[in-house]
Amino acid sequence: MKDTVTTAVAYYTALGKKNLEEVKKYLHPDIQFSDPQEKVIGKEAVLKAAQGFTNIFKTLTIHAKFGSEDQAMIVYDVEIPNFSKNLRAASLLSFQEGLISKIELIYDTRCLMKDK
Repeated sequence: MKDTVTTAVAYYTALGKKNLEEVKKYLHPDIQFSDPQEKVIGKEAVLKAAQGFTNIFKTLTIHAKFGSEDQAMIVYDVEIPNFSKNLRAASLLSFQEGLISKIELIYDTRCLMKDK
């Protein structure tokens, strides 16, 4: 069994480099992804969402990581052009058969709203 933290870091490192071919190899065929704005199911749907995400950020920096036998948590910042500050996010990843089977992304959506 692969170490969940090592796999989670490799996945987010590949995502940060915008390397979707590398990202793809960490995903379970029946992966589920959810964040405050959407929920998608299936490897191709998650890859499409990941591609959209890579189109909006400049950098992705991992700040913390920890895990257990079948889960890992990654805390990271993404630098998004025209945002006044970086988006801080936490991602809980669950694993099946050594692959990421579920990603629950948590972040404060207020940074996505225009200042009033």
